[in-house]
Amino acid sequence: MRVGMLIVEFQLPGCHSLKEKRSRLAGLRDRFGKQTNLAVCESDFQNEHQRAEWSFVAIGSERKVVEQTLRKVENHVESQVDAVIINIQTDWM
Repeated sequence: MRVGMLIVEFQLPGCHSLKEKRSRLAGLRDRFGKQTNLAVCESDFQNEHQRAEWSFVAIGSERKVVEQTLRKVENHVESQVDAVIINIQTDWM
């Protein structure tokens, strides 16, 4: 069993409320929250308007499968999310 975690830190310029922040990032949970091998959560900065950190934990029988899953998330984040990416980190457990 392989477990990988992708942590993405965002800056949300011009975001003035938590409601606006959640709506700008809601697509992440909608898109990836239903996959059976992937857990998604807002992992830090929950009460800050212009910062967010999201963690994605993928589990699979092979490292290659987990890497593909996390790569799909990373590609989506980089191309579709209305935020500035401050940091992306991948950890293996």
